[in-house]
Amino acid sequence: MNVAHPRVGVLSLQGDFACHRATVEALGVEAVRVTLPRDLAGCDALVMPGGESTTMLRLLQVAGLRAPLEAFVREKPVLGTCAGVILLGRGGGGLPAAALGVLDVAVERNAYGRQIDSFTASIDVTPLGRPMQGVFIRAPRLTAVGAGVEVIARLTAAHGPAPAGEPVGVRAGHIVGLCFHPELTHDAALHAWFLHDVAGLALPGGTAALTRERASRARE
Repeated sequence: MNVAHPRVGVLSLQGDFACHRATVEALGVEAVRVTLPRDLAGCDALVMPGGESTTMLRLLQVAGLRAPLEAFVREKPVLGTCAGVILLGRGGGGLPAAALGVLDVAVERNAYGRQIDSFTASIDVTPLGRPMQGVFIRAPRLTAVGAGVEVIARLTAAHGPAPAGEPVGVRAGHIVGLCFHPELTHDAALHAWFLHDVAGLALPGGTAALTRERASRARE
């Protein structure tokens, strides 16, 4: 699949959706704010941002988005970051409703501590073939990863309760879940990989950068 004029939805009920939207738009892709079921129509992929997972689940119900969102993420590419991976996974503890359960990972919420314990860490990202910086804000941990789920990102060094090499990013087919915030850095490579390689979308503004990075890796 290579959609020539892609439209990517960004779940915009609560959280840092504006930063994801800016990153997607910088890659030359139309970003659509998703706040109602009709907003999902015509979207080729979806980004579920970080924020308050409990609040998001309640707002999904209020907005009538729960069932349409469940149907969408089972069929089309989705990237969930921080609270997004909590909603895509299973478990989570203390949630007001069940998570969507489309990603076979068990997630522990707020595993690194409170807001004051936020940190930036180096992450080894397999699809990029290089490390990148990730921002962790009241971040979740992946306490179990299912057999059909590929680990795509790991902590380069130990931090708090997490040892070096701990999984912080996973992929299962068209679903990608990250414990950190790539949108809060100046590095759009992970978004570009998701949109181009996972979702199969054309990147009018990002193709050149993606090509340069791949060429650079090939020379190494």
